[in-house]
Amino acid sequence: MSDQTPKEAYLKLGRGELPDSIVSYTMGMPGYKDSHPTVMVGARVFRSEAFGQNPGKDMWGVPYRSSASTNYASLPDSSEFILKDITHWDKYIKTPEMPEVDWEKMAYEAYNNPQFPIDRERHAVVLGCSLMPFQQLMAFMGFTEGLCALYEEPEKCKELLNYMIDFLMPVIENSVAFFNPDIYYILDDTASKLQPFVSLEMYRDILKPAYIRLAEPANKRGIPIQFHNCGRCEDFIDDMIDFGVVYWDPAQTENDLLSIQEKYKGKLVICGGWDWVPPDTWPEIDKDYVVSSVRNAIDTFGPGGCWAFCGGALGAAGDETIAQVNKWKQEEVYNYGLDYYLK
Repeated sequence: MSDQTPKEAYLKLGRGELPDSIVSYTMGMPGYKDSHPTVMVGARVFRSEAFGQNPGKDMWGVPYRSSASTNYASLPDSSEFILKDITHWDKYIKTPEMPEVDWEKMAYEAYNNPQFPIDRERHAVVLGCSLMPFQQLMAFMGFTEGLCALYEEPEKCKELLNYMIDFLMPVIENSVAFFNPDIYYILDDTASKLQPFVSLEMYRDILKPAYIRLAEPANKRGIPIQFHNCGRCEDFIDDMIDFGVVYWDPAQTENDLLSIQEKYKGKLVICGGWDWVPPDTWPEIDKDYVVSSVRNAIDTFGPGGCWAFCGGALGAAGDETIAQVNKWKQEEVYNYGLDYYLK
């Protein structure tokens, strides 16, 4: 049995090498038998109340809502979008007060929190970026007005994005320098299940320059980048690699993952390949259904390399059946994937 740590295995994937076992990327959350390869950290500089059972506002003043039906995932309050006119965005969007920060202390406390200890020998530290350009614009305006703004007023959208990046760049620079992460994490969902929300031309004109700026502090230090983008977003992979992306999650199966795996082998780690599809008997389910779906994903993508299992069943808060599905899933990824590449 291999004694390779989850961290070693995950970083090997990023170098285009095969680990000993199938890696299960769990979005920075604990996995089965301490098999999760990463832990997530963030610079807690600004007060944000946008998450949890009773969310309030984010750092820019956007109000959020959540419910038990979405397991308390927070969404912008659609009855109260704060940006009414992109051409006068500076009248509506004000930067929060920048507090004084003891960066060395913040990093030390993050790594030495007795409630959430971080073992850097076993787990790669993933530092989250503090801005999602596309999603923040949609949070300001809503999808209808936000997409119209991107189409009708691209220069004003660029102004707003650069304004936020200019403000946050000292935070990004210092967090990367003091936290010294193994991986830098950028998140921005720019696609639906069927297709991207924006054209490739619009992506390259408006969004890609923002990502390049956000990625620069990590790129100049040689820190690999992981990019979270849901939906069918394969159109953007060339550009993602351009600004330093090495890992991509959750890599859902609406994308042609086998072709992507073949084309970008050694350049991109696909973290995904398992989308939860409830059986016709739901909510009744047996373990064999879950086990066979996990094994199918591993046997489909595992042999190609540059792939980590990533996926989970989502449901309402307190749904014990969903929790059981995820338990079976984690166990099977670990057991079936153990020493997979040594067999």
